[in-house]
Amino acid sequence: MRAVSQDRAGAPDVLKVVEVPRPVPGRGEILVRVRAAGVNPADWKTRERGVFADGSGMPFTLGFDVAGVVEAVGAGVTLFGSGDEVFGMPRFPHPAGAYAEYVTAPARHFAPRPQGLTAVEAGALPLAALTAWQALVDTADVRPGQRVLVHAAAGGVGHLAVQIAKARGAYVIGTARAAKHELLRSLGADEVIDYRAQDFAETVRDVDVVLDSLGGPHCVRSLRTLRPGGTLVALLPPDGTFPVEEAEAAGVRAVFMLVEPDHAGLRGIASLVEQGCLRVLVDQVFPLEEAARAHALGETGRTTGKIVLSVGP
Repeated sequence: MRAVSQDRAGAPDVLKVVEVPRPVPGRGEILVRVRAAGVNPADWKTRERGVFADGSGMPFTLGFDVAGVVEAVGAGVTLFGSGDEVFGMPRFPHPAGAYAEYVTAPARHFAPRPQGLTAVEAGALPLAALTAWQALVDTADVRPGQRVLVHAAAGGVGHLAVQIAKARGAYVIGTARAAKHELLRSLGADEVIDYRAQDFAETVRDVDVVLDSLGGPHCVRSLRTLRPGGTLVALLPPDGTFPVEEAEAAGVRAVFMLVEPDHAGLRGIASLVEQGCLRVLVDQVFPLEEAARAHALGETGRTTGKIVLSVGP
């Protein structure tokens, strides 16, 4: 099969299409013929470092987001059968190899593809949507009437978080460039702040939940927006500025959350899609052979929604 591989760390041009053996599903696993693979910041950061978060080194194939068709099932699998359309985020944070024509992974790292979504749209969803779902639903337990602040609200995670929080009945505030405000309002944002013209830490108050995908000073400054008992969910690994002590002093909670493969979460996301409460924005689609171009675009930080690789029919 064809796969995108790299044998050295560096810029996007280290990504090359190679021929590798097709994987075979083991016990409890399925073989998925990949139709689309989402591109995420975790991908280009791993490419640049040349090592996965779990220590796996090169050569390797990037990619966690998968939408495709079940080609075969391993022993003991009852959840899916050959021909089923699925989507998922297999094996994260361990290598999944989604930039390829086939992947294998535990069956319960996938769920049925939401009705009404194309393969490209489904391939854009898993990692970003599961991140937003696990942050807002599982970690913060957002409830009707609460106020939720989403940073980078037009980004891959952000635009989905806005919709998930809204579907939970929250009042949603998003930060984004002014050019993105109309889009965010169409997704359900009640209030939008141009971070280049306004200081959110001075204008936003009495927030119950902050979802921060930016890290650094944003975490500390976001504490000022929370009411007592509120929760800050950070999506970047804590560094020396992570405000645990400041949060405790302010009577709020600050936590770092790492997304996990989650069959139940995927089913919840699919339900929101099928109810018309959640749509994924696809910024641009590239063929598998142009993964390097996809990475170069992603690294600009100027995309709206997701970048996707189209892998097969």
